[in-house]
Amino acid sequence: MSDLAATLLLGIIEGVTEFLPISSTGHLLIAERWLGARSDLFNVAIQAGAILAVVLIYRERLWQLATGFARGESRDYALKLLAAFLITAALGFAATRLGFKLPETVAPVAWALIIGGVWMLLAEGFAARLPERSSISWRVAILVGLAQVVAGVFPGTSRSAATIFIAMLAGTNNRAAATEFAFLVGIPTMFAASGYELLKSLRAHGTAGEDWSALALAFTVSLLTAFITVKWLLGYIRSHRFMPFALYRIALGALLLLLPGVA
Repeated sequence: MSDLAATLLLGIIEGVTEFLPISSTGHLLIAERWLGARSDLFNVAIQAGAILAVVLIYRERLWQLATGFARGESRDYALKLLAAFLITAALGFAATRLGFKLPETVAPVAWALIIGGVWMLLAEGFAARLPERSSISWRVAILVGLAQVVAGVFPGTSRSAATIFIAMLAGTNNRAAATEFAFLVGIPTMFAASGYELLKSLRAHGTAGEDWSALALAFTVSLLTAFITVKWLLGYIRSHRFMPFALYRIALGALLLLLPGVA
């Protein structure tokens, strides 16, 4: 496959999988097995494109929270977003410094996909029996912050899956409300993580040898693909459950474990 086709494909994979509860790490790991690994700067670029897509989708909500901070409801929601982010930032930094992270190799990612898929099925079934609730409690905010740390430590868990389903189990069992909070708190979290990875990459390797046209192309493809994917997902979850994503995770994880030299 040509470098151009590989760049396009990796941008599409990142854009499609970053915010679906199916693990972008797992899919990029599989893709790079055949397409070849890309630089850390390339990976930062495609993730940044996906994050920007969510910023654009939620631009009106973000503006509402920023300009309505004086109002009690908006201030309360914004403070809960901040609390979730600070928990993730503090514990995530500590985990990074202490080396608490599984290797991004196929076997642990495959098991994380399977276990996460089973957990999604059980969690959504349990949440469906609870009274309908759309509000975000402080318990939900704290647990979402912790879930992001878990997703960072265990590649293949999926940040969106971990945060959406912990929110649903903790009391916000309305899928749309849980997803919105998970995506909004993911914006500063992922920008911070991407910025950290960018600084590490620049200090270690600089920009020598980077193909800037490929980075720009991958960024753009990831942004457009993520925009379309998230728009579709937000409409889908209003009337559908997450079960197909859970079954897909289980099937993909099992398939990965059957690859030669993985299990």
